[in-house]
Amino acid sequence: MRFIGGFADNDGVRIHYFDSNNLADSDVAPLLICPGLSETAEEYIDLLEFLLPRRCIVLSFRGRGNSDTPERGYDLDEHRSDIEAVIRTLGLQQFHLFGHSRGASYALGCAAAPNELHIRSLLLGDYPPEHRQMPSGWADEYIHDYLIPYQRTSNIRTEAVWGIQRESRLVALDSPSPLPALILRGTLEGSLIKDLDMQRYRNKFRLLKVEEFHRSGHDLMGTEREGCYEAIRAFLNARDSVNVV
Repeated sequence: MRFIGGFADNDGVRIHYFDSNNLADSDVAPLLICPGLSETAEEYIDLLEFLLPRRCIVLSFRGRGNSDTPERGYDLDEHRSDIEAVIRTLGLQQFHLFGHSRGASYALGCAAAPNELHIRSLLLGDYPPEHRQMPSGWADEYIHDYLIPYQRTSNIRTEAVWGIQRESRLVALDSPSPLPALILRGTLEGSLIKDLDMQRYRNKFRLLKVEEFHRSGHDLMGTEREGCYEAIRAFLNARDSVNVV
């Protein structure tokens, strides 16, 4: 691995991250990446490669990848604090913030004041502007119908899945924001951004760009990964042209 690996201390919980700072251009605003529910930092190494020479940082949230797995602490506030721990550890001052799937809700939660002052833009992948409470029976189904068959139990521990089931509460995250935003949205069945959610995003962000992927439902990072990466790079480059680093 040619990128820097490290840990941020979040009140005793170690949060693992990768950082491409050793190969990056320090004059370009970095991107901080928040993976989806069962994704790890390792799964975004190719995006770090793709976006060079822009510095990118990607974390594994608590209970995922090489991060610690506490017994409790799996609601929005704790996941948001994982992002903030990485920001503090690396001393990030001005950066773009990208969250995919469930990671979008964590990014939206983080993008409130005072963090908003440090964030240049938000990039959000196929998730509505809210933090969702998981329905009864979700954890058991998710573990046995997805994680075990697809061999992803090393990506997210079952303790974390049960913690999310037990602790998550619904939080609306659609209040107006001055930040520029990019929404990546699948158009096929399975997309988590419905038309009503899209209107909520249009009401939330005055400066909004939407990229739709017509061969994808929710798994747009799997079915149209290259197109997503191209859209992310184009959006970030456009923001650089109007912002002074």
